[in-house]
Amino acid sequence: MLELIKAGGWVMLPIIVLAVLALAIILERFWSLRRREVLPPGLGEEVREWAKGRQLDPRHIDVLRRNSPLGELLAAGLDVRDRPRELIKERIEDVGRHVAHRLERFLATLGTIAAVTPLLGLLGTVFGMIEMFMEILVSGVGDANQLAGGIGQALISTAAGLCVAIPALMFHRYLRGRVTAYIIEMEKQAMALLDALDPGTSTPTRSRAGSKRSSAA
Repeated sequence: MLELIKAGGWVMLPIIVLAVLALAIILERFWSLRRREVLPPGLGEEVREWAKGRQLDPRHIDVLRRNSPLGELLAAGLDVRDRPRELIKERIEDVGRHVAHRLERFLATLGTIAAVTPLLGLLGTVFGMIEMFMEILVSGVGDANQLAGGIGQALISTAAGLCVAIPALMFHRYLRGRVTAYIIEMEKQAMALLDALDPGTSTPTRSRAGSKRSSAA
């Protein structure tokens, strides 16, 4: 393995560094994006019961805010629960953007690693091929086996770059999909809380429907 790394040239060093960084990001994101840490089971229902029962102690709201990303989003709605529905919705959306940004932390870096490492590998191969052809220019073709070995060594960096880029890209897409699913679920929970804080929003619709039926009769 050490011989292969040496044969790949200087470009193998940044590729190895990026591989270690990508692995660290993947492990950290898998740990931080556990479902029970982002969307604690039953938290949405519990908070809606608080809202319906008006059991909204400020200390409970502060604990809720520190509980999880979902708790932070719901606490933002509870902070302005006495304001009009549109203002509550705006506050939830503002906090939601910050929460989504934190959930996507390091994913842009992981995507950059997936895009850059193949280019680094290709760069190493180009430098290796240039060096090999310069030697041929000076000393001639010589042994064909030696020429084939030189080409193989030049391609090592490209293979190393692809070995880092492929799993990095796969995990980047997977983690982005997980974050998107979490954001959609948090939006549903936030809208359910908004309805619990303003339960009369659906009443006019029902009353209008009832008046239409009575007039039709």
